[in-house]
Amino acid sequence: MTRPTPETLANRVHATPSPAILAAGSGPAAAPVPPPGPAQVSGAGSLVRSLEALGVEVAFGIPGGAILPAYDPLYDSTVRHILVRHEQGAGHAATGYAQATGKVGVCIATSGPGATNLVTPIADAYMDSVPVVAITGQVSRPAIGTDAFQEADIQGITLPITKHNYLVQTPEEIPRILAEAFHLASTGRPGPVLVDIPKDVLQAQTTFSWPPTMELPGYRPTLHPHGKQIREAARLMTAARRPVLYVGGGVLKAEATEGLRKLAELTGIPVVTTLMARGAFPDSHQQHLGMPGMHGTVAAVYALQKADLIVALGARFDDRVTGNLDSFAPGAAIVHADIDPAEIGKNRAADVPIVGDARHVIDELIAAATVEQSGGRTGDRTDWWAQLDDLRSRYPLGYDEPADGTLAPQYVIQRIGAIAGPDAVYTAGVGQHQMWASQFISYEKPRTWLNSGGAGTMGYAVPAAMGAKVGLPDTTVWAIDGDGCFQMTNQELATCALEGIPIKVAVINNGNLGMVRQWQTLFYNERYSNTELGTHKHRIPDFVKLAEALGCVGLRCENAADVDKTIEAAMAINDAPVVIDFVVGKDAMVWPMVAAGTSNDEIMFARGVRPAFDEDDL
Repeated sequence: MTRPTPETLANRVHATPSPAILAAGSGPAAAPVPPPGPAQVSGAGSLVRSLEALGVEVAFGIPGGAILPAYDPLYDSTVRHILVRHEQGAGHAATGYAQATGKVGVCIATSGPGATNLVTPIADAYMDSVPVVAITGQVSRPAIGTDAFQEADIQGITLPITKHNYLVQTPEEIPRILAEAFHLASTGRPGPVLVDIPKDVLQAQTTFSWPPTMELPGYRPTLHPHGKQIREAARLMTAARRPVLYVGGGVLKAEATEGLRKLAELTGIPVVTTLMARGAFPDSHQQHLGMPGMHGTVAAVYALQKADLIVALGARFDDRVTGNLDSFAPGAAIVHADIDPAEIGKNRAADVPIVGDARHVIDELIAAATVEQSGGRTGDRTDWWAQLDDLRSRYPLGYDEPADGTLAPQYVIQRIGAIAGPDAVYTAGVGQHQMWASQFISYEKPRTWLNSGGAGTMGYAVPAAMGAKVGLPDTTVWAIDGDGCFQMTNQELATCALEGIPIKVAVINNGNLGMVRQWQTLFYNERYSNTELGTHKHRIPDFVKLAEALGCVGLRCENAADVDKTIEAAMAINDAPVVIDFVVGKDAMVWPMVAAGTSNDEIMFARGVRPAFDEDDL
């Protein structure tokens, strides 16, 4: 997406947003838009009224000096405010809410350290294209630039990690800026927008009226693709003998999953879904090869490497998928469709570049492919599917039981998925447990798998689960976390307990920073420098006692025989958060694996084991 610059925003023209745009963060349950008549309010009152008019249901935040004026009108507002224990938790909760619901997530922090504590979740949302609006307080306008108490240039700090950001100069512009922020966050390629408001602007009196007039002349996302490019892509798809649909998170964001299924079934092309696209195509579908990349399935990795055509839909050819870019898919022509023109050709040159919203792109590809087929042009992929089916049967995802009799983490995660089922929402931290959760839980529906893909943020799972549960209160939400990640943000369980947000947390406790330990095993001669956490040897902390201290139900499971009944006990508790300490072995590894920086041709199925391909294969 073309991002507006300060220069383009300086040359503004006026445009009145539609009611749908002004309720962009609300979805179907939009709050009624107040009548447009003017009213005398403070800047803070204008802010809160704007949030109400935009249909905001919930905001996650912590008050402080600079933002405090906003909390007074918030006291009487229809917007639910959830008081988190750390601003990072507010940001990840807003992200989880947005990912689970498709609405705009909102977080609030004060100036200085409050705002800088939002930097990590803002960067996380930026990398994964999540619609979030972060509202921060700032020191009063006369104090800006004086190194005043709790002053930080959060606009400058977040410039590289926001889709756009604002420093509000007058109370009169608050409604317009809020409307623009929600519009920018939720349209085109979604992303975080920051609105920084000085304290004296919040305190000043102003006239509030709605709707405002937006001023975004340079912002015109291309939604509909060029017809010629679509026809050329359909022609290549019909002619290709070894095509692959490479599906990224943009398909989920565009609500294009139904169209994706129709396109796949119409063309008979195999599908791979990235870490950010799990659930965009049903795992149970015969055409789904699984996840590609560093810890993808052998069949998915092979398919991309040997393809003669890759149709990338809402994906960005990131390094975790391509491995060594120079050796990635050497014989493939590339059709690359994305709503952000900056992504096309960034990592891999596209033979057919298509700029457009994934839903429109897929719908038009269906129409064009239908025309191709009606003319008798259909591709023969018999040999291709025979190769792929052979690889799927020879190299399915699996794991070995630990030789020392400890509990296998993969088994734990697999059973959580089987018992909670495909209607539950699953969040994950970052590391081995994240990869196992992406591999061993079957995702059949969109927006059921939430994780930090691009930034790889430890501590994401618990607050994201909290946000998801707030957005979907009738849905079971599981956080699959590691003992390292869990210790970064578990304080938000106190928020969950007090606010009545009954998430379920599975701590995959291997006593170590598991993925770092895996790399030390494979690449550092088993020199385990600073990866043991003490949660096994010393039981510090004791996760059951910690859960209870935070107002949750704490459970522990240490053997396979107790796994199902422990999960079922957690599933039966719906009036409090539940934490299960799954004590698992420390030596389990994530397989398959493509080592960082190496070619996908060098995929390992297990330690020291390469798949046995035919001579004319990889």
